[in-house]
Amino acid sequence: MSHKVHPKAFRIKETADWDSRWFSKDKIPQYLEEDFRIREFLENKLKECGLESIKIERFPGKLCVIISTSRPGLVIGRGGTGVEDLKKVISKQFVNKSEKPEVKIDIKEIKDYWAKSKLVGEWAASQFKKRVRYRKIIKQSLEKMMSSPTVKGARIQVAGRLDGSEIARKEWLKRGSLPRQTLRADIDYAECKAVCIYGVIGIKVWIYKGEKF
Repeated sequence: MSHKVHPKAFRIKETADWDSRWFSKDKIPQYLEEDFRIREFLENKLKECGLESIKIERFPGKLCVIISTSRPGLVIGRGGTGVEDLKKVISKQFVNKSEKPEVKIDIKEIKDYWAKSKLVGEWAASQFKKRVRYRKIIKQSLEKMMSSPTVKGARIQVAGRLDGSEIARKEWLKRGSLPRQTLRADIDYAECKAVCIYGVIGIKVWIYKGEKF
């Protein structure tokens, strides 16, 4: 039997890095809870903004939130009002008031939409909600991913009551190379879900972008 490991956790400190970057001796539970609540709030608030990742960095007296999105204009808002509103909410509701760190939000634009597994997974989930047939979704996703110049291989897997069938099953397709055992392989991985009338469809996406040395 194979031992299945999360592709990102497998490559931490090799080609991947932590999403929360800070060090603390006595405030680890507090900071972890704050990070979790900040991520949950931003994911709900920026659901329609093509959100790819949220990274949090902490320094003495400073909290930096790095948001990677394919639609930065929607996050920033007219005249930067969107970012200012997010800062106010985070500093009021999710940060320890005794410390009062300065909240800073950085917006990073994603130019290659189909080279990010989270965005591909979200797109596939939206297609499932529109009742598009699963085979069409899988094939279209693979074609769009492989059309990106940085992508050397891709795999997409869907599981659940596909097309509303009585028995749940798993289907997947793969194109190109995908060396999942190689630590230096730069593999972008994401899990998404589509909540449909007949049940939840799980979606997993792997994108291989070459080797990092």
